[in-house]
Amino acid sequence: MSDVHGNAEALARAGDGADAFLCLGDLILFIDYSDHRQGIFAELFGQDNADHLIALRTEKRFDEARAFSKRMWASLEGGAWPHIERAVRSQYAELFAAMPAPAYLTYGNVDIPQMWADHLRDGHRVLDGEVAEIGGLRFGFVGGGLRTVYRTPNEVDDHVYAEKVAAVGEVDVLCCHIPPAVPELLYDTVARRFERGSEAVLTAIRETQPRYVLFGHVHQPLAKRMRIGRTECVNVGHFRAGGVPFVLDL
Repeated sequence: MSDVHGNAEALARAGDGADAFLCLGDLILFIDYSDHRQGIFAELFGQDNADHLIALRTEKRFDEARAFSKRMWASLEGGAWPHIERAVRSQYAELFAAMPAPAYLTYGNVDIPQMWADHLRDGHRVLDGEVAEIGGLRFGFVGGGLRTVYRTPNEVDDHVYAEKVAAVGEVDVLCCHIPPAVPELLYDTVARRFERGSEAVLTAIRETQPRYVLFGHVHQPLAKRMRIGRTECVNVGHFRAGGVPFVLDL
């Protein structure tokens, strides 16, 4: 599963009946494009300001959106970071308490990796550019996202992301937060925009042909799954909206 975005209630039962639980990131909720009352931004600045920021972003007026956001954060007493840190830690505390175990986790683009360690429980294993053996199969994990105009907290340069993909090497199942760079997997039909996908992941698929590539990030994709050679590429779903995990039976 991926893109939890604060849905702790569904998260608590998402691993029922599973031998292992895999989470591909984006645990916290900064802004909710479906319900503008929800998320850290709305909690701090109110729905009207969240409405305005979302409208600017939706209209692709990114410079105006950044300027508006900067003004709002600057208005907070003591600066933005203490307020962000407090809100994020509160969400992480609730989410990791609800997280099933055993769990194999990697980061999303809106996650803040340095805050995870304080909330992990026994049976939680975080991997990024690393491999774990699960049920006799090799699972590779690559977290985070690539640089975008949205400037979310956990974006990295293309070459850094490619190095993580290369470090994973040949695996049976490749688990990423973002999809491979295939247009049908990247276009969000509700937001009506393309998200960024990874050319390095697409190259790895073509060269190593894992059985599955699992990912999230795009909430309402044009195509939820497709086959590239022998590899089945699957968007495991927007968990905040659906509350139902994707079940992989191997």
